[in-house]
Amino acid sequence: MLVNKIAPNFQAELVDINNKIIKIDFWKEIENKNTVLFFWPLDFTFVCPSEILEFNNQFKKFKKRKIKLLGVSIDSVYTHIAWKKTPINKGGIGKINFKIISDIKKEIQKKYNVGEENTGVSLRATFIINKNKIIKHQSINDLPIGRNIDEIIRLIDAINFNTKKQQVCPAQWKKGDMGIIPNHKGICNFLKNKYK
Repeated sequence: MLVNKIAPNFQAELVDINNKIIKIDFWKEIENKNTVLFFWPLDFTFVCPSEILEFNNQFKKFKKRKIKLLGVSIDSVYTHIAWKKTPINKGGIGKINFKIISDIKKEIQKKYNVGEENTGVSLRATFIINKNKIIKHQSINDLPIGRNIDEIIRLIDAINFNTKKQQVCPAQWKKGDMGIIPNHKGICNFLKNKYK
């Protein structure tokens, strides 16, 4: 469990939005930025392109929230480029608006403890990291289960709400809902208004 811990640092190569290969230090890459770091098993597979394309479809929502979006798989940077150059109707992902990292040595998935034991690929892990490099959320799906990008955005909104208002978010909370002042009076007031 990495929640409330500093996101492990790493050095890696990534492919930027123009298919340029760049070497990065993760901490420098996310300096003073709220970040979503997500892992998928392999390029050119089945659930994976649907997730990448849905992240991309909702990229403006991440940008509006000033979130840096970074993806990771164990494929090489060259495989990432080939996948991006493959048309969507042929199983590729086309041009996307965020950088994708190569973890070909499986060092990153080991640091984040998201490797699948039987296959050696990464599970579908998602980490929301704040500006101080603290992990505020982590979730891991099994290989056949695609993640819900709307839920990731809802969690970002909840983290931002808590940070700004110093209130906590009840079950089913979504942007625009009331929070709870974290004391006895606050929960009593919330329950009285919510569950009449």
